[in-house]
This record gives sequence, structure tokens and C-alpha cells, in this order.
Amino acid sequence: MVESRAPARPDGRRAHQLRPVTIEPGWLPDAEGSVLITAGHTRVVCSATVQEAVPPFLKGTGRGWVTAEYAMLPRSSPQRIERERRGPGGRTQEIQRLIGRSLRAVVDLAGLGERSILIDCDVLRADGGTRTASITGGWVALALACDRLVRTEVLERSPVTGSVAAVSVGIVDGAIVLDLPYAEDHRAAVDLNLVMTGTGQYVEVQGTAEGEPFDGRALERMLALGRSGIRHLTRVQRQALHQAGVRLRLPG
Repeated sequence: MVESRAPARPDGRRAHQLRPVTIEPGWLPDAEGSVLITAGHTRVVCSATVQEAVPPFLKGTGRGWVTAEYAMLPRSSPQRIERERRGPGGRTQEIQRLIGRSLRAVVDLAGLGERSILIDCDVLRADGGTRTASITGGWVALALACDRLVRTEVLERSPVTGSVAAVSVGIVDGAIVLDLPYAEDHRAAVDLNLVMTGTGQYVEVQGTAEGEPFDGRALERMLALGRSGIRHLTRVQRQALHQAGVRLRLPG
């Protein structure tokens, strides 16, 4: 059952409020594009690397590729996380694929040419929402890298066709709330991750009932709350690009 009035949240926010979000461009000067994204206590460094090569299945097609890698530093959480020395585990692979799919949704791969852009997302501190922060910050790093390809005359125009951002929504203590920190996420009855473009189109919706099932009305309310959060994140992304001197012509 979803309550009409939300109880107090651990950090004092209202149900519809995001944690304070900042995106700082140029965090790693040697990367073609990089940012530090902070959402509450969650901090993720996102960097973009341009490679003049593509996976074997794209060789000779004239099309490029965008992919992602994700990792959590050992002390990004209260308990030390073991390094994945034998390759990414199941959760890590799932997150990497989600980030890659989300970013490719707003890139003209033919316009990128036969080259790849690898987005590395490294979690410095984890307090919920690391995958959504990785997508939101990863897009800015990608846009910065594509802008550099244009400025160095490798490409005539940026292959970025739009923006993409992500946010979490959930049902906690019977209330629908936006942008869950760990204190809420680990006990949420419903956990939903929403990925959307800056023009309001859905890229991915991942929703799971951890306890009782939820109905269509609750889903619509969660989607509406998520959309409002995406609109704010889109503004923060564009402000970060403006700060870096990038003028992308984006829809919306």
C-alpha cells in the first residue's frame, strides 16, 4: 500500500527532492572527457577515452561504438570491497551493460566513424545510486570527448544526438520517494531505476518489488516522480557543459 503522505526521510529531504547534485568537468586532465559527479554522498569519476578501433563485429562497417566499464574502489563503502581481479562479476557486468546501452541511445554511431569511446565509471564513495550517477555523469564525459573530436577536426560535427540521465525511485515505508541513498535503498519495498533522454523519452525502466507486488497506479506515480528528477539532472548536465565551454545543439 502506498501512503499519500511521506514520512520523514533520513536526510530531511521531501519525497520529490533529489540529493544535491554537482557535475565538475575536467576532473582528469589527460582524458578526452571527464567529470566528477556528486549526488549526496555518492561520488563517481567518469572519464571518456577515444580509441581508433572498434569491436570485430563492426570492422569495415564505418560505424563506431560506445561502451562502459564500472568499478567500485575498495573503500568506497563502509566495508572493504574486494577488487575483481578475475574480471567483472555479475552485478558489475549488468551495470556496465546498462551504462553502455543508455549512452548509445543518444549517439549517432555512423557519425562517430569507425572508432570507439570507452566510458570508465569509478565509484569513489557509494551511498546509493552509483549506476544512475554513472549514466548521468558518463554522458557529460562522452559529450566532452565528442566535442574534442570536433575541435581537433577529427569529426565535422558531434555524433551526440541528445542527452540521457538516470535516477532512482522507490517505495520506502509505504511512500514513493526520489533518489534513494543507501539508508532507504536497502530497505525499499520497490526499487526502480529510470533512464530517460532530455526530451522525455524512455531508454530503460528497471523496476523490482522486493516485497509485495505494486500496481499500475504506483508505477505511474513513480515514473512521474522520476521524470521530474530527470528534468533537473538534464539542467545540471547542460550547466556542466556550458562551464566547460561546450555548445551542443541538443533537442529540447
